[in-house]
Amino acid sequence: MLNLNISVVSGGTADEEVYKVLILDRFCRDILSPLIRVNDLRKHGVTLFFTIDKERQVIPDVPAVYFVQPTAANVERIIRDASKGVYETFHLNFSSSIPRSLLENLAAGSLKGDCTQRISKVFDQYLEFITLEHGMFSLGQPLTYVQLNDPHAEDKDVEMTVESIVNGLFCVIVTLGVVPIICCPKGGPAEMVASQLDSRLRSHLNERNNLFMEAGHLGSSFQRPVLCIFDRNFELTAALQHVWSYRPMVHDILGMKLNRVVQGGKPYELDDSDPFWVANSSAPFPKVAEVVELELKKYKQDIEAVNRKTGAKGEMSFDEQELLGNTKHLMNAVNSLPELTERKKMIDKHTNLATALLGEIKSRSLDGFYNIEDDMLGRGSVDKNALLSVLKGKGTKEDKLRTAIVYLLAVETTPATEVEAIEGALREADIGLSSFLYVKKMKSLNSTFAAATAGNRNNLVDWAEKLYGQSLSAVTAGVKSLLSGGRQLAVTRAVEALLEARAGPETEAYLTFDPRVPKSSSKVHIQGSFKEAIVFMIGGGNYNEFLSLQELGQRLQPARNIMYGTTEVLSGKEFVEQLSTLGTKMGLGGSQGVIAPAM
Repeated sequence: MLNLNISVVSGGTADEEVYKVLILDRFCRDILSPLIRVNDLRKHGVTLFFTIDKERQVIPDVPAVYFVQPTAANVERIIRDASKGVYETFHLNFSSSIPRSLLENLAAGSLKGDCTQRISKVFDQYLEFITLEHGMFSLGQPLTYVQLNDPHAEDKDVEMTVESIVNGLFCVIVTLGVVPIICCPKGGPAEMVASQLDSRLRSHLNERNNLFMEAGHLGSSFQRPVLCIFDRNFELTAALQHVWSYRPMVHDILGMKLNRVVQGGKPYELDDSDPFWVANSSAPFPKVAEVVELELKKYKQDIEAVNRKTGAKGEMSFDEQELLGNTKHLMNAVNSLPELTERKKMIDKHTNLATALLGEIKSRSLDGFYNIEDDMLGRGSVDKNALLSVLKGKGTKEDKLRTAIVYLLAVETTPATEVEAIEGALREADIGLSSFLYVKKMKSLNSTFAAATAGNRNNLVDWAEKLYGQSLSAVTAGVKSLLSGGRQLAVTRAVEALLEARAGPETEAYLTFDPRVPKSSSKVHIQGSFKEAIVFMIGGGNYNEFLSLQELGQRLQPARNIMYGTTEVLSGKEFVEQLSTLGTKMGLGGSQGVIAPAM
């Protein structure tokens, strides 16, 4: 794309001699942000880059690369820029397939503006997703959980959200270059997305020039992967519980976005260019703090060694051999300085992050929240006094809400007196109860209510069952899986069963779609286990789930390649805000202390 869509030899860069301007919208800027730095853009001949909505000066003799979503507003702006001759030529790259109507608008507008000669190329790039790690992506679609669970949402709103998710997943599959077999639990958003994605892939495979003519790029094997699609209601606790591993903590507590965290006004990049992050991001926090200290100690020893080798020894001596020896030491020291400087920057970065995390742990007693949640999820019961003590102690309002909701989900039978005591503790702390009451209501609504409201939404996949019945069964199923799995996440257990293609109760509740098999076939037959999986969570995912799945991939024999994707990556606080929004929409909890959703 940066080479004006001319192929670049693998590992090479674009023609630096062709200076160009890069124009992005905000979404496409987020796509590029974790992948490419400003220096890398310079290597590809990009001298300037702007967002499309910014007023720009005319640079008449330079080509422009546009990378934007295919929206009416973006097409209109492109026509305006081309009509004014802002750049010499326009190389247009849309993040997903541009609809015919918008393509016609582009053609008509460029004819009217007498600028068709400036539009050089138009490409569908199928890049409507953000790659955060080698095995992790996000569709960057905010508030999906609210949109799909809003009791007042109209069918068309839900259908638009589902269509948007299908479009993003289609882009991921096109990029991987291999058509997966799709598995999902029956009912709810997961089935809606799986069914529509299956139809979209079938339709595309019937086209003469489809995008899957070549072998896939997913890995060394040619075996097709399994795409496991889940809805956030399958396991709510994983989105709420406090975490104790480095990467999930940096995201949950320090607010990491697009692999960047700002601490003390200073931005830090956290990606695979940082060897410390790669080696330790999945480790428990206390272990990370130890490793930071060891790295600092080793760095100091190396600096002392350099100083010893290059330091003067008494009087000046002109002994030729010694002079040559000192010169050699000096050269070695000079050569090692860049590496030592980089190490110092890395150590400083992680010292600052670890110090910030430690400060939050102490001021909010985060270890207390983590321990009691872990205990509740492990045992399926609660020490009421210990829970009340945590809720009345240190911590933010969101910390307390998260733990209170984990209690509702982890403990299958919650006595009314116990729940009242917990609600009382939250009220005492002036905490809005809408999110707590929403989950409480979700858990208590019976099947009679679901059946009564199902008739209103019959053109969707049983709306009421999706909103209440499926959530309920999934909540209890999730808890049982957790109890029997040695504290393994329910999603991880489900993926393990699907990867192994086990026949039995663990996989009976799942639907299977194969877009390459004729629709008339009554059942999809899976032969043997899968070597690769793409796990997708509708309604918000997190780094805790990602790490759990990565560990599963490494633990299985032979090891499996597991990718993880989600509609958006959410911290526990952000997910509580979405639950709070839904509670407010249902008229639960009033306005007292309600946490405003982050937009």
